[in-house]
Amino acid sequence: MICNLPMSMRFQCESALASRQYALKVPGTCNVKTVRTHCCPCPKQRIARKPISGVRQLRSQRLSQLQNCSPQASPTANKLLLQSDSHQSLQVGVTGQAGAGATSLLSQYMQCQMPSLKRWADQCRSIAAVCVSCIVLLLTSPADFAEARTRLSQDELSITELFRENTPSVVFITNLASRRDAYTLDMLEIPQGAGSGLIWDMSGHIVTNYHVIRGASELQVTLTGGAEHPAKIVGFDEDRDVAVLQLIAEDGDLPSLHPTKLGDSAGLLVGQKVFAIGNPFGLDHTLTSGIISGTGREISSGNTGRPIQDVIQTDAAINPGNSGGPLLDSDGSLIGINTAIYSPSGANSGVGFAIPVDIVRSSVDQIIRFGRVIRPILGISFAPDQSSEQLGVQGILVLDARKGGPAWKSGIKGTSRDKYGRLVLGDIITAMNSKRVRTASDLYKLLDKCSIGDVIDMEVLRENNKEHVAITLESSSSLPVPQAQPEPAKDKLK
Repeated sequence: MICNLPMSMRFQCESALASRQYALKVPGTCNVKTVRTHCCPCPKQRIARKPISGVRQLRSQRLSQLQNCSPQASPTANKLLLQSDSHQSLQVGVTGQAGAGATSLLSQYMQCQMPSLKRWADQCRSIAAVCVSCIVLLLTSPADFAEARTRLSQDELSITELFRENTPSVVFITNLASRRDAYTLDMLEIPQGAGSGLIWDMSGHIVTNYHVIRGASELQVTLTGGAEHPAKIVGFDEDRDVAVLQLIAEDGDLPSLHPTKLGDSAGLLVGQKVFAIGNPFGLDHTLTSGIISGTGREISSGNTGRPIQDVIQTDAAINPGNSGGPLLDSDGSLIGINTAIYSPSGANSGVGFAIPVDIVRSSVDQIIRFGRVIRPILGISFAPDQSSEQLGVQGILVLDARKGGPAWKSGIKGTSRDKYGRLVLGDIITAMNSKRVRTASDLYKLLDKCSIGDVIDMEVLRENNKEHVAITLESSSSLPVPQAQPEPAKDKLK
């Protein structure tokens, strides 16, 4: 397709062909039969182009055409129309009839741009609204935020408040042990365990489970907020799995502490709601909730095998790392210390145990005062229950009566060997204060009810004869003070 028009007219024809909005019939010298211009979005409207001689008449027709079109006409069309009117050196002025046409075109152009201007104005208003909101947020007080937050139920509010008030009382304890490097032979402090603990008083005493700090060469306590402080062992009660630590102030002053509010474990009821706070799997300050599933349970101490009585059973999630953490009632008062779980896999199975706070308080008070727990003792060592059963003994087989102890003074005899090396069984305890004794647990329960200085009636089986022996219980303070010895370093040479 060949166009014979001058260069300016050819440019107009090519531009019109590219826009493709409605058809124009171009006469004479141009071989382009139909040209589509971009002046109107209405494809149904068509105009017949007149010879170039009637320029003003053509411009008037186009002005009327624009007035009949939609106000959303493109500004490109206005520009093309002005270019067509100025063909062959015809000038469109701003005065007279030509000026009125130009003014009309500008007015039409402004109407076409109105939607864009409105969108721009809406964006400006949105930006201004965001700026005002930011200023309001900066000037708003925390109390206003509390009023504006999503409303919670009364039960949810009480739980969140309980967690907020008691979180500063819970600490994270890291057990560091000394190990020798296999290659450099240097002694290193390596974390061998971790657990939870609670702040007991403003003096910096931390209460936790004994198995959390057992075998530690150094201890590190992490408070709320991430502050880390070294701690030393004040004392422990292996039989009750309780230990007391003392924070060491590096700069001479202890940090601000929030002691735990102590409660009472005597009147606990099954079904009562409880909450456990601890650091399971190293996740600090985790809250779990549940109910008291049972009271008066008995578990064996993992340290000495001695039974712990009146233990609280709960279904609140207790996992590795929760040991030593507090078990709280709905009032936020301490009713127990989480100590053990029953699980075949080692993870929470819905059966957890906590040492009652009344037992913990008794042990902690003595440890802080004396550095140890003072209990009435018999001064004997006896065989495990399994060994007694294998020997066919029904009762407690005495292996040794410590010299100078209460049982030794009363004439209790231990197990020995004769001159031929044969085993001679010692006394077998069968009853205490007329109550049957079959296992070590039975003996411990009876001793826990006694006090220092009490005289007990011990029934023993000696050489197939039953005898009754009176024993005056003495204080365990006569024994050497136990020390938490670190586990020996293990060299792992490859």
